[in-house]
This record gives sequence, structure tokens and C-alpha cells, in this order.
Amino acid sequence: MDVIVKRIDRDRLTSTHWGTYRVQVDDGRVTGLQPFEQDSDPSPIGQGIVDVLDGPTRITAPMVRKSWLEGGPGTAGHLRGGDSFVQVSWDEADRLVASELKRVTETHGNQAIYAGSYGWASAGRFHHAQGQLKRFLNCIGGFTSSKNTYSFAAAEVVVPHVLGDFRGPLDSTTSWQSIAKHCELFVAFGGVPLKNGQISQGGLGAHVQKAGVTAAAEAGVQFVNISPLKADMAAFAQAQWIAPRPSTDTALMLGLAYTLLEENLHDKAFLAKYTAGFKPFAAYLCGDADDIPKTADWAADICAVPADDIRKLARRMASQRTMLSVSWSLTRQDHGEQPFWAAIALASMLGQIGLPGTGLGFGYSAMNNIGLQRRNIDYASLPQGRNPVPDFIPVARVTDMLENPGGRFDYDGQSLIYPDIRLVWWAGGNPFHHHQDLNRMRKAWARPETIIANEWCWNSLARHADIVLPCTTPLERSDIALTPKDPFQVVMDQAIDPVGDAKSDHDIFRGIASEMGVEAAFTEGRSPEEWQRRLYDISRQSAAGEGVGLPDWDSFQREGFFRVPAPEYDTIMLEDFRNDPGAHPLKTPSGKIEIFSETIAGFGYDDCPGHPAWLEPFEWLGNTRAYALHMISNQPRDKLHSQLDHGAVSQSGRIARREPCLMHSADAKSRGLTAGQVVRIFNDRGSCIAGLQISDDIMPGVIQIATGAWFDPDGESCSNGNPNVLTPDKGTSRLAQGPIAHSCLVEIVAAPEGAGVSQIYSPPDVIRPS
Repeated sequence: MDVIVKRIDRDRLTSTHWGTYRVQVDDGRVTGLQPFEQDSDPSPIGQGIVDVLDGPTRITAPMVRKSWLEGGPGTAGHLRGGDSFVQVSWDEADRLVASELKRVTETHGNQAIYAGSYGWASAGRFHHAQGQLKRFLNCIGGFTSSKNTYSFAAAEVVVPHVLGDFRGPLDSTTSWQSIAKHCELFVAFGGVPLKNGQISQGGLGAHVQKAGVTAAAEAGVQFVNISPLKADMAAFAQAQWIAPRPSTDTALMLGLAYTLLEENLHDKAFLAKYTAGFKPFAAYLCGDADDIPKTADWAADICAVPADDIRKLARRMASQRTMLSVSWSLTRQDHGEQPFWAAIALASMLGQIGLPGTGLGFGYSAMNNIGLQRRNIDYASLPQGRNPVPDFIPVARVTDMLENPGGRFDYDGQSLIYPDIRLVWWAGGNPFHHHQDLNRMRKAWARPETIIANEWCWNSLARHADIVLPCTTPLERSDIALTPKDPFQVVMDQAIDPVGDAKSDHDIFRGIASEMGVEAAFTEGRSPEEWQRRLYDISRQSAAGEGVGLPDWDSFQREGFFRVPAPEYDTIMLEDFRNDPGAHPLKTPSGKIEIFSETIAGFGYDDCPGHPAWLEPFEWLGNTRAYALHMISNQPRDKLHSQLDHGAVSQSGRIARREPCLMHSADAKSRGLTAGQVVRIFNDRGSCIAGLQISDDIMPGVIQIATGAWFDPDGESCSNGNPNVLTPDKGTSRLAQGPIAHSCLVEIVAAPEGAGVSQIYSPPDVIRPS
């Protein structure tokens, strides 16, 4: 175990998904995190860990749910989230987990273990919770896994059919430097939310999104923010604000595309040379089959943007050097495959894909690395081994899987079967944050016989587990932040000893592996430091192949960080394809951009045809209760997902100790609501309590409440303001089965007198040894 803090002759460093910090330690306790001197725009999120690192919500010893411990697996699953816990020793915890794994695998097979374990965990190349979990489970025969992400599952599935790849274009998004030099008009569907750009997966050294927008604006780039939220674009960008009704981005794009076609503003030469299938898409725009031309007037009726504004924007885009940016959030709506596909078709009609500063970008400021000028170096990660279990689910179909063992589902042209899950293991994530319709999920969560969680604090996941294995935070272990998404590679120093009896995830799994006789296979005889040296040495070789000389291990440890030099030329997405499509074809059947996909059309899905199309959200069709407000549940500005929700930074932004909910003044007035009031947001799926903010910087008929508040169920309500109690749990389509949280209708009233304040930030009842 990493229990002894090594002496080093420099200030201690740590790296997180929201930045790099110098760690202040006094008398063995972390007392502050100072922003990294290389970061001119540091995030305040990091300070949120200081007051909770060893606070009352910290889990300091292994815990077992009382009913499960007394009655065995499968006992009183409905009590998860409200039961007491019993503290046990690590020896007892290791024995219980090993015994349960043997029972489940011998009786039901390894496919009965679900370890999709989605979540961001923490930065660090070695101590990555999901990597450690999957390596361990592969040592004992494997597990049912998950595919794709909650961030943009629909794009991950549809874009490879259109561009041949998604991650490649995403990781080579045209840089802000190129935009400042060459772009004239930046049209942002979903905006460029700088609050999201605080984050980058795997760690970051310097925040660049604010500087990127600033440089572009100062260079004369004109911005258009297409979002129900004015704050989705920084005020200093002086953007034109166009506010469409939520979940109607595709209709707006089709109206723009029709205008380009009708007015002969589309680039015929580009379409002929670089795309396949424009003819059937054009026929759809003209309404050849359905007698509904997708005109600007047609789009205006759907998206509530004036038709003249749509036509004017189309003409501007065709007459200027234009970049189209599509936010990742656009995929998280019903039929979320369509906005990205429609944006690719629209950009193709403009004919500027692959040119400097223009074309198409997937989510500027969705993370700090989008548009960041950097080298994509393939750094080594912990080998997970081979998973012999072929079963998987699309990541957002957890509840469906638990409810319907043996049921069939469609996914990307395949017809698959949900496995019968008996044991769930989650490490480095929180399904009670990411998932939708949490009341429904909570009922399904009662079905597995055993749920195990690696967790450091008493969040919603830990409270809904049977066995809780307390893990360390990055400040209590040594690691290295090697990430291809950022130029800064950082030594993550252990700052303090582990709190209580917490262990690193690696040591947790090593103990269980020893109990099961697979320790040698799991560790390969290496200590954590030896593993980190090995990963670093392999990464040095990979970097050398890209012309980058990383320092040797000892020099890296001594200096604390290394900045990889920026590439010599500006990054331009699909530049090679543009310059020579014959030598650099896309990995599509045609080698071109597939505006019409024969492959997708061949699947025969009624909810995802072979070209971009407008499909009405199911929430609208089933709105029999006439819920009048669209709810946007976007990313928070004061935490990453639900991480550090209990910390001082997150808590400081609350209203009457509740999560803030933003509403237009006209909507508040018509309901007799006032700023600062405690309100109840509800629909047929449940309700949550929030504190009201009023502003005209949000579209009328829309409310906004950030995700991330710890789920605290009170019947069908969440007293702590988690909006995923309200969001629908349905796949985007049979193609991708992604989440659709942004297609959500609700209503708001004043909360009843005496509405209780959540108690989620106090630990549950724990029975400790006498």
C-alpha cells in the first residue's frame, strides 16, 4: 500500500480532470490547492476537495449493508439506499467479495457480472479505477461490459457510418489558432460553454478555451450562439443569440440546408468530389416522398426561430468562411444521432470541410482539449487483458438490462440479448448521477443479488451498495498523469497518508486477487511504482516515435512536469482527406462523407433512416399531461458531474441550500413564483426540489438545472435537486441507444411549506465494532 509519503525536494503536485495544482500540507492534512503556475485560467473546482477529504462523509473502512450481511446475497434489495451498514475488516471484506464472485461465476457464469462501471474516476495513468477493475475481473474469467459514453453515445455510433470514424476527427478538431487566423463566422449549435471547458479527461495543465474564444473574437470572428441559454457563449464574444426550442436543432439545420439548396448556395463541386448520397438527401429536403419541403418556414414552426432569421443565417454561412460547431449535448436528446449527421450534411453543402479555420467541429469547449493545439501521442495504459465474455450493453441501457434479463434489444445493426445480471460492480463512477429516470432505475437496482462499490465518500452509489470498499483519492497515492489530450504530463505526488483504512483501487483488487489465487496474474509481480515506471518507459518510446523526447524517469520525478511541444502546423480536421481523397479516403464504404448511408438504411430502423431527418421527440407525442416547460439538465460549473458535490465550492452556489433552477421572468410571473423561492419541479416520472433563479437569459418555456446533485430519494422525489429523477430513460434510436436527457418536459410550482432539506451530506447509520 502507498502509506508512506516520500520526501521530495519541490512543492508537491497533483493533476485532476479540472487542472493541475500545487498541494499545501500542514501537519499531515491537505489545507489548500494552489493553481499551477503554467495555468492562466485555473478552475476553482479543485478547492472543493479540501474540506471533505477527511470530513464526515469520508468512508474510512470496509462496509457491508446490514441486511445483506445478515441474510446473504439477494436479501432486501429494496432497502438499498436506506439500510444501515456494518464496518468490517479488510480480511473479512476480501473473503466476502471473493466468496460471492466464486458463487456467482460457478452458478451463473461470468456474464452474470456487470462491470461496465461508467464514470470519469480520477486522473492518473496507473490508478485508474475502471482499468484496475476490468484487469482484475479478466483474471477470473471476465464480465459483461458496456459500450460508448453518456457524453455522446449517439455520435459514437452514427458518425463512423458517415465519416468512417468519430474519435479520430474528434481528437483532430481544428485548433483555435487556425480559427483565429482563417474563420469569419463561427456558428455554434449548443454554444461554446466555457464552464464545460474547465475539464479534460486524464488531467490538464493549462486551460485554453477562454483564450481561444478571446483570440478569435479579437481577430474579428463573428459568433452565433444557437442555444436556449444565452450563457452558452461568453458575453465578451458578442455573439448573436438564436434560441431554438430544445430538441429541434435538426429541424433548424434542415431549414438552413433547404435554403442553401433552394437559393443555389450549396457547393456542388465539393458534394460531387467528397460526398456520397446527396441526391436522396436533397429529395428529402424538397419533400419528394412526404410532400413536406423542409423550408425555413417549416423549420420555424418547429424550432420557434423566425424563418427570415433562418434564411439570413444560411446566406451568411454561404458567403463567409464558416465553422460549424455542434455541442455534445445535442446527442443527448431523442433521435440524438440526427443533429450530428445533419450538421455534417450542412457543412458538406457549404464545402469548407478540411480548410483552415472552417468546416466542422465536434463540441468546442465541451472539454479543454477540443481545439487545443497538441500532439496525439499514444501513451501506455495499464493492460486490462482479454475479456472472454462477449456480452455487452449500450452504456445507457442499464435499467433495461436489469429489468429485462433475456430480453432482446437492437444496436447498430445487431439484435442482442440482455444478460441475467446477478452482481454489479462499480468503481470510479456514479450511476445515480449519469443515468436517467432514477426512480425507475432505483427499483431495477434492487434486483441484483449483490452490488459492490469502490468509493471514497458516502455518495448515492455507496449508499445503494451491499459491499463498500473504501478507496483513496489521488492525494493519497502516487501516480503519473500521462494523457494524449493535453501537452502537460505531470507527476502526481502522494501528499498525505490514506485516510483511515482506505486503500488504492490496485491494492483493493490485489487483496481480493490473493484470496482467489490470481494475485500473480493481476500484479505480474510488480509494485505500483514499478508499473508506473514501465508505463512511462513504454510511453517514452511511443513519444520518441512522434519526435518528442520525454525526460527519463528520475528527471521527470525531480522536475514534476513536462510540456510536450506543440505541433509545427495548425491542426485542421479532415485536412488530408480534403487535399487528396484518393490517397486518404475515409473508412466508409464509399471512402467519402456519406450523407446517405446504405448501411444504416439497410438496418430498416423506423427511428433512424438512411439520411439526416426530422423525427419528433417521443416526449412531445406522449405529453398528455401538457407539461409546458422544456428542462435542460446541463453540466455544472462548480464540479465534474457529481464529483465533489459535497465540497465547499459546489455548496457555495446553492439557493436556500438547494440546487439552483433558472427560469425566464415571464414563466415565473405567470406561475406566481419569485427569485430565491424553493420550488418543486415535476412530471409523471417524479419530482425534485430546487431554489429558483430568474433571468431573461434563458428562452421562455425552458428551465435549466445542472446535473450533479447527489441523489437523495424521498418517495418519488429527490429532496436534493437531482434533475435525472425527471429525465426519460429511452434510447436515442435502435441504432445507438444513447441517453436522451435533454428531451424532457416538466412543470414547476412552489414547494410545499416545510419542504425538507436533504440529509445526503451526512453519513448513513454505521454499526462499528465495539
